[in-house]
Amino acid sequence: MDKLAFVMVGHVDHGKSTLIGRLLYDTGSLPPDKLEEIKLASREQGKDVEFAYVMDHLEEERSRNITIDTAQTFFRTKRREYVIIDAPGHKEFLKNMITGASQAEAAVLIVDADEGIQEQTQRHAVIISLLGLDQVIVVANKMDLINFSEERFMDLTAKLEVFLKKIDIHPTFVIPISAKKGDNVSNKSGKMPWYDGVTFLQALDSFKNLPSSVEKPFRFPVQDAYEVGEKKILVGRVEAGKVRLGDEIVFLPSQQGARIKTIEVFLDDGRRTAEAGESIGLTIEPDEDIKRGEVASRPADTPPVSNRFKASIFWMSPQPLDINEKLLFRCATEEAPAKIEKIEERIDSSTLEVLEEDASKLEDTEVGEVIISTENPVVVESFYKTRELGRFVIVRNNDVVAGGIIAHAIIGQ
Repeated sequence: MDKLAFVMVGHVDHGKSTLIGRLLYDTGSLPPDKLEEIKLASREQGKDVEFAYVMDHLEEERSRNITIDTAQTFFRTKRREYVIIDAPGHKEFLKNMITGASQAEAAVLIVDADEGIQEQTQRHAVIISLLGLDQVIVVANKMDLINFSEERFMDLTAKLEVFLKKIDIHPTFVIPISAKKGDNVSNKSGKMPWYDGVTFLQALDSFKNLPSSVEKPFRFPVQDAYEVGEKKILVGRVEAGKVRLGDEIVFLPSQQGARIKTIEVFLDDGRRTAEAGESIGLTIEPDEDIKRGEVASRPADTPPVSNRFKASIFWMSPQPLDINEKLLFRCATEEAPAKIEKIEERIDSSTLEVLEEDASKLEDTEVGEVIISTENPVVVESFYKTRELGRFVIVRNNDVVAGGIIAHAIIGQ
């Protein structure tokens, strides 16, 4: 059965956790003991059954009524299995959200039909655009609070379309729902006869899985090297493509060539092939000294190696980014000292206004179109070709202060 991962984003209190809880309930994905736990927690707070407690399962979160981390949960329909990446709504948790969204194949943007578009709604939409997610459902939640008004829904839809068009997001569906009541989630609502579109689950089931990474060129970032007896085993995850015993490969950026001698998988020492998504060990000949951060590929189709590249970043620190300050760049298993040598555009992530061209700094939650340079060459690739080599984080003083995606490497300049 297919599996599709989608991220759910939106302003705090617009109902992400409630919708997730409703999905799990409607699809029979809640264990009986979890349902009883939810009912008990709801009674203790004098509420009806509160589906948000499915995700907000920590006592701290129940008392504070916020989701504090990115979590994953699962359900299935007749069509496929789903992985829900629940991303926090508060501004200070944006870095968690970026981490979650980078794993997704589709996105759900949830908006309170009564409150309308808020600051975080806009910021999260920008991140969806930044991460190249083009399968998007917008849900207008809490329709019960506006008496299931068609006029209010159409007004909200018009405002959303104006904003989303600016960031090149074209929602496949815009659906009016009430997650708490179950309207238009898994079943059509009788309270909105004016809406003749699909339910939320029908919309999800219509989405397509992204092209399999197995068909892409072979990419194997080395996570570590171990010595087991007389073997030196390079371990990591095949991020793209496939590989077979005896294949000729090259490690970048060192340019060391080798042949695959064995493919090591736990409890399977006779393995002859491996493909994207599998964590494996490799032994090679000649037995070169390969370090963490090297990326193996086939000699005929290698990723770019460069110390300069163009990227889009989302700055997430109260302390501004100053041009040319010392930072640490991390991509896959690589890391290298780096700096932002040029900020071509500084953009307000809520209004999308270009605040400054050829800027000298980025402020908290601003987006930057930048040129990054690293002290030593690194292996990077356009996010749209190989996600795993096209997304990165920037670290300052051991704190993740930005996340971003590679547009392209700059070669020979």
